[in-house]
Amino acid sequence: MDGGRTGSTGRSVLAIGAHPDDIELGCGGALLAHVAAGDTVTVLVVTGGENGPGDDLRTAGRRAEQERAAGLLGARLVWGGLHDCEVAADSTTVRRIEQVLQSTGADLVYVHAPDDSHQDHRAVAGATLAAARRLPRVLHYQSPSTLTFTPTVYVDVTAYLTGKLAALAAHASQVEMSAMVEPDAVVASARHWGAHARIGYAEAFQPTRMVLDLAPAPAPAAPEAVPAAWSLTPSTGARIG
Repeated sequence: MDGGRTGSTGRSVLAIGAHPDDIELGCGGALLAHVAAGDTVTVLVVTGGENGPGDDLRTAGRRAEQERAAGLLGARLVWGGLHDCEVAADSTTVRRIEQVLQSTGADLVYVHAPDDSHQDHRAVAGATLAAARRLPRVLHYQSPSTLTFTPTVYVDVTAYLTGKLAALAAHASQVEMSAMVEPDAVVASARHWGAHARIGYAEAFQPTRMVLDLAPAPAPAAPEAVPAAWSLTPSTGARIG
């Protein structure tokens, strides 16, 4: 999936996750495909994952793990600066996401599915929907804590599954302590969604909006008047009835 275009899209893509490793798990393969297509990819990690599995020594190294994972994806990393397990879908979170949307010029956003049992995932999804309310492309990815997920958009990640696993492996402090991100489970999930999509391996997404621009439209030289037949307001002097 590349918005309907073939070859290099030149798109700016923003992936948003509440914690380190959320993005790699949910859409890491798709992001690698975007980079391969020539798109610019930014990842916004809203918190530092301070309350994730492990002791203080493990959690202290989580930022370095995320930096390494972003490098393996070929993505620019931005931190949201909020605290793990304390994210709210309020004006502070919305404003932070809006700032990154504006600085990147993103026109495609990946984010958590809204129906999720983790409060941070729900809050980030809700804040993103508010911040990206004018964007034409917003796709939701699945997390281990997602409750309801009905995907209709799929990305072929057959060529990028190894790269996704490498990016996940960078999050050693979490991968080693969670069965939900074991390589076998990740591969099985990709094969499951690949079968749904009638391809080898896939990542699945639930769209809020997904506009396909099948061919770039040339910009008009000057604003064109709305044809009279399309006008909702009768022109001056036109008969009604």
